[in-house]
Amino acid sequence: MSQSELHRDFHDLGKLSAADAGKVVWVRARIANVRAKGNSCFLVLRQGPFETVQACYFKDKSAPERSKAMLKFMGGLTCESVVDVQGTLQAAQVKSCSVTDVELSIQRVYVVSSAEAILPFQLEDAGRPEVEVEASQSTDRPFPRIGQELRLDNRWLDLRVPANNCIMRIQSGVCQLFRESLYAEGFVEIHTPKLIGGESEGGAGVFKTDYFGRPACLAQSPQLYKQMAVSADLGRVFEIGPVFRAENSNTRRHLCEFTGLDLEMTLDEHYNEVLAIAHRMFKHIFEGLETRFAKELAIIREQYASDPVAFTDGPCIVHWPEAIRMLREEGGMPEVGELEDLTGAQELRLGELVKKRHGADFFILDKYPSAVRPFYTMPCPSDAAYSNSYDMFLRGQEICSGAQRIHDPDLLTRTIAAKGLPMEPLESYVNAFRHGVPPHGGAGIGLERVVFLYLGLDNVRKASMFPRDPNRCEP
Repeated sequence: MSQSELHRDFHDLGKLSAADAGKVVWVRARIANVRAKGNSCFLVLRQGPFETVQACYFKDKSAPERSKAMLKFMGGLTCESVVDVQGTLQAAQVKSCSVTDVELSIQRVYVVSSAEAILPFQLEDAGRPEVEVEASQSTDRPFPRIGQELRLDNRWLDLRVPANNCIMRIQSGVCQLFRESLYAEGFVEIHTPKLIGGESEGGAGVFKTDYFGRPACLAQSPQLYKQMAVSADLGRVFEIGPVFRAENSNTRRHLCEFTGLDLEMTLDEHYNEVLAIAHRMFKHIFEGLETRFAKELAIIREQYASDPVAFTDGPCIVHWPEAIRMLREEGGMPEVGELEDLTGAQELRLGELVKKRHGADFFILDKYPSAVRPFYTMPCPSDAAYSNSYDMFLRGQEICSGAQRIHDPDLLTRTIAAKGLPMEPLESYVNAFRHGVPPHGGAGIGLERVVFLYLGLDNVRKASMFPRDPNRCEP
């Protein structure tokens, strides 16, 4: 419950230093560890994923009854409880915490929120590298395995694990850097509807719902509305928002709801203008993460080992015919079809070949076959079997898909019919191009997939705060 203001001046653990020795301070933190023995009690206090400090209390011979009660109270404190602690800073006797110069000599402890004594799992166990856990299984004291489902059932607890907490901070950093880059390029942030009449992008894999007696669905992407924004003379636009895919894919890289990073822009002469901006944007993200989030990355890589992403200074572009040739001749995959979409295994192999040839984990695959792209994709003017479309790959897996869009309403109408799609729900979309619209193109990026692959994680669910897949719709 709320209470009257106490005007306590709480301190950040990370700002405590030897220069503060002798000062009496208040800190609010979680209890990471409790050790009570005889006439003493030691607490390890934790703030967020970065900072810990030791706090100690010893029996006071001048007030034996009070200190005895205090020791009993502190010994009964539970890990993960939130406490307010007042104490005097003194030189640290043990340097096992992140704050190594000082520790707290406890005067008072108040429990703000008590955690249950038995937790679903211990954070210490959940924070061990998986290779360490596996290696321990052959010893007489194996570490417990904390399964993915148990973690996700108690995600609020799992996200207190320093590495997992930092993954969410990296996710935030990607959004921050994405916005920075595009604002610098003259983009405008927009917000498009997620409830759509009819069916989005042809109807495959949509979540359908009733909209006051009319059919509707959750948006698979903001694609159609991004294009309408260009038609409305907003020029260059981007959005960060939810995307819904009703695909029954129980894989390590698919989610039914994820966060889309979308952009759309007018073209002056060629759709390569989009590729140039997208490359600069990803370069800004990759460089910014390594420099501005080095502390978070160090904590993550301690539990989930990975190397930094390698990327070229300019766009690394591989055209579709060349990719097919590489897979057939260098990749040992002669069965790859000329105009068929790539399988996941083929994409991974292509990523290995590109890394070997260009030294890049990040590359663009350009000129996809028209047959495997959405109805609004502009066909290649010199060969309609191919299209002015592209995917972007990170560590051999797709993180971004984009294209030049068809801006001629008659061609768009013919393409919709050729794809066998109903015209009625797309009528307002097509009409947006009947009043004049400049050539344009764009891209859609999956935030969680970028984070998952950038960090070299084994499952995209680790990069989602509360993942949604075919088997999970809670918490």
